[in-house]
Amino acid sequence: MAVEELQSIIKRCQILEEQDFKEEDFGLFQLAGQRCLDEGHIDQLFEIIQNEKNKVIVKNMGWNLVGPVVRCLLWNDKEDDKRKYYFLMLDLLVELCNPKELLLGLLELIEEPSGKQISPVILLLLRPLQTVIQKLRHNRAYSVGLALSTLWSQLSVLPVPYTQGQMQADEYGLCQCCEALVEFTKPFVEEVTGDEEPSVENEKLKDELLKFCFKSLKCPLLTAQFLEPPEQADTDPLRRFAAEIIGFLSAIGYPFPKVIFNHGRKKKTWDYLEFEEEEDKQLSDSMASLAYLVFVQGISIDQLPMVLSPSYLLQFNMGHIEVLLQRTEESVLSKGLDLLENSLLRTEDSSLLHQCLEIKSFLTVPQGLVKVMTLCPIETLGTPNKWFTGPQLVSLLHLVLFLPEGAETDLLQNSDRIMASLNLLRYLVIKDNENDNQTGLWTELEKIENNFLKPLHTGLNMSKAHYEAEIKNSQEVQKSKDLCSVTVGGEEIPNMPPEMQLKVLHSALFTFDLIESVLARVEELIEIKTKSTSDENMR
Repeated sequence: MAVEELQSIIKRCQILEEQDFKEEDFGLFQLAGQRCLDEGHIDQLFEIIQNEKNKVIVKNMGWNLVGPVVRCLLWNDKEDDKRKYYFLMLDLLVELCNPKELLLGLLELIEEPSGKQISPVILLLLRPLQTVIQKLRHNRAYSVGLALSTLWSQLSVLPVPYTQGQMQADEYGLCQCCEALVEFTKPFVEEVTGDEEPSVENEKLKDELLKFCFKSLKCPLLTAQFLEPPEQADTDPLRRFAAEIIGFLSAIGYPFPKVIFNHGRKKKTWDYLEFEEEEDKQLSDSMASLAYLVFVQGISIDQLPMVLSPSYLLQFNMGHIEVLLQRTEESVLSKGLDLLENSLLRTEDSSLLHQCLEIKSFLTVPQGLVKVMTLCPIETLGTPNKWFTGPQLVSLLHLVLFLPEGAETDLLQNSDRIMASLNLLRYLVIKDNENDNQTGLWTELEKIENNFLKPLHTGLNMSKAHYEAEIKNSQEVQKSKDLCSVTVGGEEIPNMPPEMQLKVLHSALFTFDLIESVLARVEELIEIKTKSTSDENMR
């Protein structure tokens, strides 16, 4: 019934001119073709489409059947004998249909799925999509850009595999899609590189490929975790994808030294204003990803000019390290730390000039490291490190657990620093037992008590006595309703109403009480820990 219905529609359209086809005809053709597929008349439908007499009709209306055929391929059992006919029909429709209409139809099909359905659709349609674009004679660059943008938008929502097991399982098909996307893109890269006489269309195509490469550097390559050790690199699909993307950049005239050393300069070398605007908004992550791939993974590092000094490369990479450390994903933070380590290991001790401190990133990167150390919940970035245990940590502790002027230090002015130091000491006492002494704290306890805790006790007593006397003096002045002066840290603060002075003085006393309470808790914990250790040793 469906076949007869389709033949009836075709017979009526055969006597019409191409421009006389009505919207109703398109709809009826699609419905009848869909019913043929549903009822299993795939071989008869194939013959109708293949018939030379129906060439004009199929050219204009056949693209409506691509969706139903694709759905049959996705839904039907892989062992189904009819699958070969579905593939043949898809190839035939790609060959016969209007490429412009077919392009839009294929992109709509790629945009439809979500989750685990994304990769099967992309893998199925990449080759037909490539064929259709190659058949287009006009606006090739626009079509390539539209296709790459659509494909990237879908792939960017897929989770990036993190472990080797996830990569091998490739549950969402991202790795397969990346490899297939490389094969999809290659002919267009070759088209750009093979054109001896540059044209406007060629430059536009190059621009679209350039934007795609930078998008790929950001997603999935920014968050991708590459396999270790390096000898497994050739089996890592995402690393191979990274190498291909960097290779594409070189092939289209943008080798990574030109790209990466141009970023951030006031004078750009990109040919299109649109790309410059996109660079300012989007490309920091892409450039940081590229720097990591080159300097840490060693991809295409042989293109790097040998004349560049390690100190120059460190200065150059600090901006990229800053970008990576601002992110929260474990893999991206790891890349920031790896790139920093790689850059520092290349640099000789005492080789940096003091002018480096005028570079913003040399100040912000250490701040980023502090955030990673103190706030990052990721266990693999909190692994034991020699700098945070034993003698190395002790040397840092002596810089922190210290009053610059002993008991006479202005405790109010240094209150934030003192509270932070006490909290650090409290944490270390709680976490490290005297018998374990992983931090080296217990070996240095006597020195810490003499240089920090005892002077702090004395300073608190002196400061509280001074401020209590000032409060008494202010209260007496308040009775006479006169203005008076208050001495803080050896300096006289401007005259103010007595009520305001009392607030300031009481606030200072509250700060001292707070310091004193934390100090008492630290000393209590030290006493508990040392007594517990003594009891254990006596058993």
